Order: sequence, then structure tokens, then C-alpha cells
Amino acid sequence: MTVRKLFDAIAANERLNFALTNRLPRRAVSRLMGRLAASENRLLSGPAVAAFRFFCAPDLTEARRSRFASLRDCFVRELAPGRRPVDARDATLPSPSDGIVVAAGTVTQGRLLQVKGSSYPLDELLRDAARAAELEGGSYATLRLTAGMYHRFHAPHDGRLVEVAHVAGDAWNVNPPALARVPRLYCRNERAILRFELARGGPPVTLVAVAAILVAGLRIHGIALPDGNSHPGLWRSPCDLPRAKGEELGWFEHGSTLVVLAPRGAALDPALCEGATIRMGRALMQLPG
Repeated sequence: MTVRKLFDAIAANERLNFALTNRLPRRAVSRLMGRLAASENRLLSGPAVAAFRFFCAPDLTEARRSRFASLRDCFVRELAPGRRPVDARDATLPSPSDGIVVAAGTVTQGRLLQVKGSSYPLDELLRDAARAAELEGGSYATLRLTAGMYHRFHAPHDGRLVEVAHVAGDAWNVNPPALARVPRLYCRNERAILRFELARGGPPVTLVAVAAILVAGLRIHGIALPDGNSHPGLWRSPCDLPRAKGEELGWFEHGSTLVVLAPRGAALDPALCEGATIRMGRALMQLPG
């Protein structure tokens, strides 16, 4: 059996996949991976980037640069201009990132689907009961970024980033085997919560960037997030950062998940379906009015 076939066989075996990627000291493994990924020693970074290209098949033809100083540099690569056209229609809320649609629907009785048959409470995800209540009846979409995808996320509309919160947490994998086995997984993991006010008016849109195992960090432009679990519970920072639709907000330093929460009256784009892959800039929701 070739190395590639062995890798594919492990990935296809859900029980083995879950054990290998979760029954580990997840935070310690993530910190170690972060240090290795940041190394610019060519004896290490060269083989690491080659292995990443072999196993994860990123499309590096669309990247701004063709050479990378480290594995992290390759993970968080910028795109060449024009690679992600952004839907400019005023009533359209485009996808803030590339991703696979894991779940999408309406916030009902304060809960969102994790996978079919399993839900979790929005107030626990946000650590804010009042803001969760404001989103009752609104629309949500959960986008999973695989390791080979483009890892940066962007402003969903013209407006202002008015608050960023950080929740200390675990680093469970966010792939389908873990989502099926770990209740309330997104509420357990480290995450950043971005509150975005729209220039067109109306209630804000909320983005929740959920970290996962091997993620060495979340980064937000203009905001210095705490380092991992360096604080207990919830850290919150008001801000006032104007952003144009499609302008970059930040990035994951590996694949993870972005939960998009829009207010009551927003509707999921009719073309959206669970399991589909969506690219940043494509229509995700339609805003009211």
C-alpha cells in the first residue's frame, strides 16, 4: 500500500480518524505544530511544505506568491488579485471565507445544528445570552475550512468591526467524525467572536471563528488577541474598524470553522446546500430590505 493510499484509508475510517486526531494532548500538539510550522529553516520547511502539498492538495496556482518561507507561510497564503470576485449586490451577504457547508438554517429556540440530530445552544457559543436572544429567528451557516483551503476570512459587507471577543477553550478536531461524537464541540473550542455593523443599517452580523487541533492561532487585523488560553473565560475588546465588503478581516493558521450569524429577516441563498463547497465572495445569504 502506498503512503497516499494509507493516508486516504485512515481518513475514511471514522473511528480511527477520530482516535488519531483527538485522543492526544490537543493543546500541546497544537503548540508544537505551531512552532514547527513557523520555522524558516529550509531543511525543515522544504519537506514540510512538500508534504502539505502532497497530502492536502492546496491550489497554490491561485496564490499571490509561488515560494514560501515556512509551512505557516504556505497555510496562510494570500491570493492573487481577482481570484475571489465578491458579490457586490447590496442585499447580498457573501461568504466571508472558503468552506464546506456543514450546517445551515434558522436559529430556533436558541439552538443551531452541529450535525443532523445534534444541536448546541447559541448563548453558550457566544457566551452572551442577550446577544444570542437578538439572533433568535435569524439565519446561520457553518463553514468548515479543510487543511488545503484558503484560510483567510473577509468582511461580509460594507461596515465596521465594532467588537472582538475571545473565548479560551480546547482544540478538538472539527471534521465530521469529531462533530458526530463530541457534543457542543464548537462551544468547547477556542474561538473569536466578531460583531460587525453594516453600513446599510439594521442589526449586526456576527462571525464566530472556531479554532481546532493543529491551529497555532487566530489572527484579526487591528486587534491583538490573547495568546491561546492565557486568560480564563471571556476576553472582550470594543473597536471601531471600518471595512469594505470583501476586505480581509483575519485568518486561521490552519483549517478550522467559521459560523456566520445574520439577524431575523435574512434568508439563506437558495443555491446553498449542506455538503457543498462555497468560495469566499459567493452569495451566502440575502439581507432584509
